[in-house]
Amino acid sequence: MAQISSVTSESLQAKIRQLLPSQQGFGEDLQASNVILPVVDLTETAQGSVLPANLQQAINYGGATVFDSNGSTVTIASTGGFYRLFGNASARQASGSDVKAQILLNNGSSDKIVWQMSVDALSTTVGYTANVDVIVFLRSTDSLKISTSLNSAFFVGSVYQIADINGNLSNPTGFTFE
Repeated sequence: MAQISSVTSESLQAKIRQLLPSQQGFGEDLQASNVILPVVDLTETAQGSVLPANLQQAINYGGATVFDSNGSTVTIASTGGFYRLFGNASARQASGSDVKAQILLNNGSSDKIVWQMSVDALSTTVGYTANVDVIVFLRSTDSLKISTSLNSAFFVGSVYQIADINGNLSNPTGFTFE
């Protein structure tokens, strides 16, 4: 059964007057109830950002790291957190060998393929191309790599951190909320 009690704390009343100036002259004591009322805050600020996600993930001059892999493996991120990776991978059959473009996660000791485009050595296909736009999570010991086999595979694009390892969103470099 719900019970309502008066609260006569001057510090709480002062805080209410500070946070809610329109309530200064209300004159009533604060009241407390033994009924739990859940409050769910769905605002952008409660989500950890003053920006909607699509604006928070905007490409920006100071936050993006460009990568270009052609017949090589390149480490593109090695700090824990959430990253947006986007780019274009292309591969064409050449010299009778399999040709691959890959996204790799490394746990500090071994690579794991998490995305791959491949052209078979026996393929009569001229080549493939794919646009890539993915969100990747790295633990503190992980790294993100781009790999292309042979010089007939290319992977170019950009990667940038959208949140730290604890999920705190990163705003675009130079953005200030007013």
